[in-house]
Amino acid sequence: MHLSNILLYPIKSLDGIAVETASILPGGSLAHDREFALVDEMGRVVNAKRTAQIQRIRSTYDLAARTVTLGVQGEYSRQTFHLDHERSLLEAWFSDYFGYPVWLQQNLHMGFPDDTDASGPTLVSVATLETVAAWFPGSTLEEMRDRFRSNLEIAGTPPFWEDQLLAKPGEVVPFQIGEVTLLGNNPCQRCVVPTRHPQTAAVTAQFQNRFSALRSETLPDWAPISRFNYFYKLTLNTKVPTTEAGKVLRLGDGVKLAVSPEQP
Repeated sequence: MHLSNILLYPIKSLDGIAVETASILPGGSLAHDREFALVDEMGRVVNAKRTAQIQRIRSTYDLAARTVTLGVQGEYSRQTFHLDHERSLLEAWFSDYFGYPVWLQQNLHMGFPDDTDASGPTLVSVATLETVAAWFPGSTLEEMRDRFRSNLEIAGTPPFWEDQLLAKPGEVVPFQIGEVTLLGNNPCQRCVVPTRHPQTAAVTAQFQNRFSALRSETLPDWAPISRFNYFYKLTLNTKVPTTEAGKVLRLGDGVKLAVSPEQP
């Protein structure tokens, strides 16, 4: 078993970027992951749960140069902005696209994870994504990767291997990736976002119903059934002990159960 893919999503709900290494922030998240979030004038997050329109935005990043290049699906025009020095121009681009004022908020402590209690990187096995893709004719591994937007992918495992890292409420399951200790916590409860095609935002008919039925049928024996009051759940949410801040995850890192982690 090894870490085969690391994906960061610098601006929440926008496209991700694959990287070879990622360091742990003091708040447990990966550096640069969901570092920014879009908000409206009331301070409410503008994300894909709220509007499918955001899924038609295409974004690419140069993390070393601190730039993002933005465009709209199906349109040729692209524009590049510096994430720090051209913040007002970047906000103007988003405001024009959405049709109302939008601002960027930044959090360098732990970014803007959906689960602030289990703020560590989300994790899934490659075999899981391949299996789910097979449930939907015409779908691909890459498409499922974009639908479920997990940070870490583990190769060399059976499908749904990560379900054995789910903990009972109030408990954690320790494991290690390379030098980093992580604590398996809860399955990620999915929202409307995976039901849409990640580039066009077109809704896949009966996606949630079909997914839930097949997830129930294929739930492995090692998955704690108490964590599945319903089955529209996929990927593992983690916690990260504070002692791990500054450590680095690297592609190819081995994966094993940890022995005696410190609690966060």
